[in-house]
Order: sequence, then C-alpha cells, then structure tokens
Amino acid sequence: MSKIIERNLVVGLDIGTSKISVAVGEITPDNKLSIIGVGNQPARGMDKGGVNDLNLVIQSIKRAISEAELMADCRISSIYLGISGKHISCRNENGMVPINDNEVIQEDVDNVIHTARSVPISAERRMLHVLPQEYSIDCQDGIKSPIGMSGVRMEAKVHIVTCANDMAKNIVKCVERCDLRADQLIFSALASSYSVVTDDEKELGICVVDMGAGTMDIAVFTGGALRHTAVIPVAGNQVTSDIAKIFRTPLSHAEEIKVQYACALKQLVSMEENIDVPSVGGRPARSMSRHTLSEVVEPRYHELFELIQDELRESGLADQIAAGYVLTGGTAKMEGVVEFAEEVFQMPVRIATPLAVEGLKEYVDDPTYATVVGLLHYGLQANEREQAQKKNVEGVKDLWSRLHAWFKGEF
Repeated sequence: MSKIIERNLVVGLDIGTSKISVAVGEITPDNKLSIIGVGNQPARGMDKGGVNDLNLVIQSIKRAISEAELMADCRISSIYLGISGKHISCRNENGMVPINDNEVIQEDVDNVIHTARSVPISAERRMLHVLPQEYSIDCQDGIKSPIGMSGVRMEAKVHIVTCANDMAKNIVKCVERCDLRADQLIFSALASSYSVVTDDEKELGICVVDMGAGTMDIAVFTGGALRHTAVIPVAGNQVTSDIAKIFRTPLSHAEEIKVQYACALKQLVSMEENIDVPSVGGRPARSMSRHTLSEVVEPRYHELFELIQDELRESGLADQIAAGYVLTGGTAKMEGVVEFAEEVFQMPVRIATPLAVEGLKEYVDDPTYATVVGLLHYGLQANEREQAQKKNVEGVKDLWSRLHAWFKGEF
C-alpha cells in the first residue's frame, strides 16, 4: 500500500465475459495518466457480465493482478471496478430546491442532486451513478455550472444508473477474496466513454457501444451529458456459436477462426480465399471458403446492429446523435465492421482505442482496453475531486487558525 500512496497510482479492473484486464496508471505531476502496467487473462466463470463460478473468477483475477503488479513493480491493494450485465438499468429524474442566499453555492448544488436522487428504488437494487445533466434557475434552462448565479429556485436533471444488488455483491466478493478493495463500481460503457469519446462528440450527440463477448453496453450522450444507458445481453459469443454450429467445429477453434479470418461484410471477401476448419471427434480438418464464413457472420452482425438501433429508437434519442456511433470492445475489431455499421445505421461510425494516455500506451492501443483505461480516467477525476475537497478543508482550517490567533492577540 505504501508504494501506491508514494507513487500516486490508480488501478482499473475490467471483468469481462471472455477476458479480465487490469491496468495500472501513474498520475503524473501535471495530472496526466501514464500507463505503467497491464495484466490480461482469459475470463473463466463469467457469463454475460454475471459471475457463474466464484472460484474460477477469483483465480483469473489473481493471475491478471499478478501480471500487472510484476510489470508495474508495485503491490495493488485497491481498484476501480467495471460492472455490466442485463440487470443494469437507468432513469432520468428531476430535483428542486430553494436557493438559500440568492446566490448558488456548492451546498445548494449538493442539496438539489440529493433531492433528485431521493427516488424510491427497490431493496434488490443499488445506485451506481447519479450524473447531473443540467440545471435550471428560475426561468433560465440549460445551465451547466450554476455556482455563483443568482436566483430563487434551482432545479437539476440527473441520470441515475442502478444495478442488481446481488450481482454487484458477487463481483465485489470475487475482488475482496483476492485481497483487493473495490473503491467504486463503474458501469462499463460509462467507463469506456471516459477513454474514447471527445467533449465535442458528447456535445453534438454520440452513442458509445462497447461490444464485448457476452454483452453490448450502450451509453448515449447529447448536449455534453449522459442521457441513456443500456445493456443488450447478446454479443460476440453469438457469432462464435454460429460458426461452431454451422461449420461443426469446437467452440475454441470457432473463436480462433472468427478472430483470424471472419469479415462482417461478405462483399469485402474474395470467393477464391480458403481456410482450414478443424473438425470434431478426431475427424480430419476441412477446407472451406472464407466467403462462406462471411455469409454466416454477416447476418449475426446485422442483428446486433439492429438491436442497438432498436434500443436507441426506444430511448427517443435516435435523431439526436449527430456525431454518430463509437464502437469499442473485442467484437468491434472484426474486418468490415465499420463499413457494415455505417451501411446499417446510415451514420458515421468509428472504432475507438483509448485516448489521452502516456507511458506504455502501445500496450493498451486496442479497442478491448477501452473500458479498463476508462476506469483509470474515472479514478483520475475522482482523485482531482478529492484533492480539491482537501484544499477547501485546509483553507477553512487555515482561516480558523488565523482568526483564533487574531483573537488571542486582541484579548
């Protein structure tokens, strides 16, 4: 622990359906993020963001943590933890308070957010995030930062993300059994957005889709604020399953074939190109056309993209994402995904790798690291807020000691 304090480190842990990633970042003196260690292990005991086998997950986490510790030369004791799964849900709420001194202070902002978050939620659920969208003071709307403004009444609109309490407890239990402390649980798509989306895109309207193996996590931003979050429990594993069934090959080989040879758009693949497909039960491998493989993969990707579109239509935000879509995660890496997605969505699409990192950035220059690097950015911002609060407290203490000294001098 002493090393972590000494070096001002922040650690992210992303427990996915197919892969567990750990990233260690050092906060530099100029408040930037420098990657100093990465750990990666295949995930075992996970399914669609939920824990299936506690012991297998714990073993995988321990291996990934050890790898990152060795690379970063530190001992990890606390982490920022990503969470996903179809149990994640969201709602937009409002809160209203009177302004005490005709001018908004931090206490008023805290009060109005507290009022907005004081909505009844069932005992099985817990709040993950309460994110302010905008404020209104009297008849002025769309205020981003209300502190210092004059008025009588202030209203806040917030986006609340909740998760199932049991699901969260299980994933935290896995972490604690590895002698780690989870500083905070963060929804995976929100974490990804911290590392792959620019402020301009958030302002203009953007849909971030983290396409993993078990789930697709969605976060929609418009006007600079998060408006909608969702998890679709269908993703890359469906594609692997289709390849395994249609080509009659084991799932492990189907995954390899998908990663190495599959293309999401069949018109990009030549008819002449052939691949070897291993068989089951000791039968000899067969030679098959890569074009045939694309004919299997394309309909499934079309279905995945349509599920994303349906989610956006239901949220009522489909017309507000002028900047288009940002895709991250392993399932977004396949050849032809951008071209096919643009064809289906009729919008600009880009595959994103983590931005704004220094140090060993070549290790995380991949869409699969978007979430874990996003967790580091989240931790960096939490650290900044903590430092600012400390300064405020120290400032008050300093003022009090000066007053105390003055009174002692006077009397």
